[in-house]
Amino acid sequence: MLAKRIIPCLDVRDGRVVKGTRFINLKDAGDPVERAEFYNREGADEIVFLDITASFEKRRAIVEVVEKTADAVFIPLTVGGGIDTVEFMQELLQSGADKVSLNTAILKNPGLIQAGAERFGNQCIVVAIDARRVNQSAPADNLQWEVYSHGGRYPTGRDAIEWAIEAERLGAGEILLTSMDADGTLDGYDTALLAAITGAVGIPVIASGGAGTLEHLYQALTVGKAHAVLAASILHYGTYSIKDIKNYLAAKGLPVRPINN
Repeated sequence: MLAKRIIPCLDVRDGRVVKGTRFINLKDAGDPVERAEFYNREGADEIVFLDITASFEKRRAIVEVVEKTADAVFIPLTVGGGIDTVEFMQELLQSGADKVSLNTAILKNPGLIQAGAERFGNQCIVVAIDARRVNQSAPADNLQWEVYSHGGRYPTGRDAIEWAIEAERLGAGEILLTSMDADGTLDGYDTALLAAITGAVGIPVIASGGAGTLEHLYQALTVGKAHAVLAASILHYGTYSIKDIKNYLAAKGLPVRPINN
């Protein structure tokens, strides 16, 4: 079994790390470069950097901050925010990103996934899916999730499972799956959503949205069958450390990469 990855998420707005609940009520959580350096030392497996208002504000991710972050860490860095051309993907990759996270632009132009995969390889293309339950009271065997764009602002009418399948077909190497219902609540990941997506695709799925306890991470990786877990609030505010998480998961029998410090 492949080692489960622990990935801090840096949601960045106006050059600062922020964290909210269900994509709103954002609070400051520090400097992105300092945060990235800290998590690199702590033993994180990767870093995800998302410029969360770039698409809505119709601008591109802050390349300068990406460059500084890439210089500060020695683990894979995924960058997303306003990426709408292959040329901008190349600029970010040349600035130090290892992968690019695509979301809003590919909902209008799915061919961008294929174009990026053909140019840079599937391993560089992460498709981010922000999904919300269509009917909160639906029975467990009839759940549906709708994809949202522009940082969770607009419903697209797309079914999340169907979109994940299409993204894989077009060349995505990984899916970053965020439950908008669970995001920032600290009540746990939407394991039903995770299980639905991981059961539908053959590429790795990163769980995002809702981590509040160590058990939540374990449930995402086992019940939800995620390949990696993204965490923000519980790391940014010091509830748990990367070491705490890895020790807990290892004690529960899951393979994790060792911390070399």
